[in-house]
Amino acid sequence: MLSNIRPLTISFTLAALLAACGSPEDSAVSSLKNPSEPETTPLTTAEPESEPNLEDPFIWLEEVEGEEALTWAAERNALSTPRLQGDPRFEGIRDAIEMVLTSDDRIPTPGLVNGQVYNYWQDDEHIRGLLRRTSLDSYRSDNPRWETVIDIDLLATVENANWVYKGRTCLPGNPSHCLLRLSDGGKDAVVLREFDLENKNFVDGGFSVDEAKTNVDWVDANTLIIGTDFGPGSVTTSGYARTLRLWRRGTDINDAEQIIEVGLEDMSVGINTVAEDDARYSFVTRRPDFFTEQNWLVTPDGALAEIPFPIDVNLQGVFGDKLIALMRSDWSPTEDVTYPAGSLIAMDLASSISNSAATEVSVILDPNVNDELDAISAVAMTRDSIYISALKDVSGKLLRVRSGAGAEPAWSVATIELPDNGAIRLVSADDYSDTLMVSYQSFLTPSTLYLVNGDEQPEAIKALAPQFDAEPYLVEQQFVASADGTSIPYYIVRAADAPMDGSTPTRLTAYGGFELSRTPAYVSAQSQVWLQQGGAYVLANIRGGGEYGPQWHQTALLENRQRVFDDFIAVAEDIIERGLTSPAHLGITGGSNGGLLVTAAMVQRPDLYNAIISAVPLIDMLRYHLLLAGASWTAEYGNPDIPAHYDFISEYSPYQNVRADANYPEIFLWTNPKDDRVHPGHARKMAARMLEQGHELIYFENAEGGHGGGANLGQLAVTQAMEVVYLLQQLDD
Repeated sequence: MLSNIRPLTISFTLAALLAACGSPEDSAVSSLKNPSEPETTPLTTAEPESEPNLEDPFIWLEEVEGEEALTWAAERNALSTPRLQGDPRFEGIRDAIEMVLTSDDRIPTPGLVNGQVYNYWQDDEHIRGLLRRTSLDSYRSDNPRWETVIDIDLLATVENANWVYKGRTCLPGNPSHCLLRLSDGGKDAVVLREFDLENKNFVDGGFSVDEAKTNVDWVDANTLIIGTDFGPGSVTTSGYARTLRLWRRGTDINDAEQIIEVGLEDMSVGINTVAEDDARYSFVTRRPDFFTEQNWLVTPDGALAEIPFPIDVNLQGVFGDKLIALMRSDWSPTEDVTYPAGSLIAMDLASSISNSAATEVSVILDPNVNDELDAISAVAMTRDSIYISALKDVSGKLLRVRSGAGAEPAWSVATIELPDNGAIRLVSADDYSDTLMVSYQSFLTPSTLYLVNGDEQPEAIKALAPQFDAEPYLVEQQFVASADGTSIPYYIVRAADAPMDGSTPTRLTAYGGFELSRTPAYVSAQSQVWLQQGGAYVLANIRGGGEYGPQWHQTALLENRQRVFDDFIAVAEDIIERGLTSPAHLGITGGSNGGLLVTAAMVQRPDLYNAIISAVPLIDMLRYHLLLAGASWTAEYGNPDIPAHYDFISEYSPYQNVRADANYPEIFLWTNPKDDRVHPGHARKMAARMLEQGHELIYFENAEGGHGGGANLGQLAVTQAMEVVYLLQQLDD
């Protein structure tokens, strides 16, 4: 429940038509959401009506840095490390993966900022990385002249710290004025420090914030709105900021004026500021859970003016005088009109705020009435255009939208021609020009980076050289009916001459959650090695993702979670029936929510697989909401404190359903204590319980890395090589 919205006194530069408003985050690509911030559902205190086996003798393994827990992990490492890293194939596989990960023959990911290109770069000489920049013209050349802005390796050495760069938040309209995000060992929690990109130094006496899961943005050069850990009661049950405060330069952060406080059981509250023409707009966003948001515009007189959008909207940004949003469900602001789920809409910002009702709403793009589209996957805005990446049967398309003249804007939508049957990613959009960077790739076609300048045809300015010989391989897209008859697409990447007699070692993976789509991107360094070792790779586009719009995700939520597992199992059965592989040669892999997927699939159908890799996984689903950021995901899985939710979660939760009398493959579980998103206790406890039941398994716990699994590219190569060795031992030896 919302409480304590207090007025604030700030001066803003605003467009004349917005006589009452403030600002959202700097518009890069996609939505207004801060990527470091998560999402949740309110918790209740209801007692569960029924319980499976709640005795948990391994709860002590939830002590992340507990001496007993770390000793236990070290003992498991003493067995798993020789087993995997001692395999004679390990060093060659690790070196091959690391060579690709650290190769100079990579496209430097561009960040367009007012004609300059920023890039964060890691290689074998810069393990922690460099933030660097060059001009757009220089970037387009074969040998860009890079200027180092900050060397994270040098900083870590000087400060004797384990810094991992996590990005920056810059002042809209003055992109050299930034707050750097620095993480200890890869954690989501970061330290904030003010940095001058132009002079390439930390600002003496500048803004600085201790380690926390902080949400922050600029109001002006001397003022921040910040949500962080202010002590007891200031964070939600999900571990994110519960309050936002106005912090002026030169004052103590603890004296900052509170402007809003949300409920303890909300997920979070955040701030985003964007610039549009000569205006800055600051938007306050309360997130009750992962898929809902309540938004306000901060007005010049210090009030919060609520945006009249439905609670499950996905705000994208400001374009001209319009507020742009994606719809997660049908919305009928009046009886005579409905804006359908999955569509991109525009609303007049000033008049809607003034009238406290949606005004001049129009549909920009509706995939539901377009035979060429299934879903909108991302949105980016430049000075003059809205760019949309969309999907049709999981393959990408790129569209440009322009607004027409007149009081009732007509939206002109044009398709920008890029290659078919691949993944299209909006890489960077420049707020200061009509310039976009977009990439195309497919499973066997390395990434090409295109520059889109206004109405000009896309220009391929960077192309990654093939990292392996793709000639022997082919890609197929297949469809299979799930348990309820829904058609599930999946991709197979295999050798063209692979014998269809069930003998091919095959790695099947999927994600199936949080509206995230898995598209046909160029096979990773790890997957390249796997293919070269004779394996096949299968990517399943199961429900829970966003491949076919909001409904593809929503039909697998809460009590319908079993559909995710059914879809995955159906794909496994289909590739076996087609003769690609067999249970003895089939392995399944997944991380995070994907770790829950493959562990649940193992518990439900152990007969289908001979290898399972469950990385940084959720597993104890009856306690997940009590661990780290877990409470932020109850909109996805349900709240075990609600009796009805407890009942359907307990039916699939792997930790409670693993049995001593079942014949499971030797699972490979891994995590690390620096993962402050998914608690390492999930993997630890599952390993301990399975060992107690007499099952064989491999458990590995890295010392650091966070939820990404590696604090640097060398660590990542080690972990990925261990996975490949494990799959070879299980599926090919």
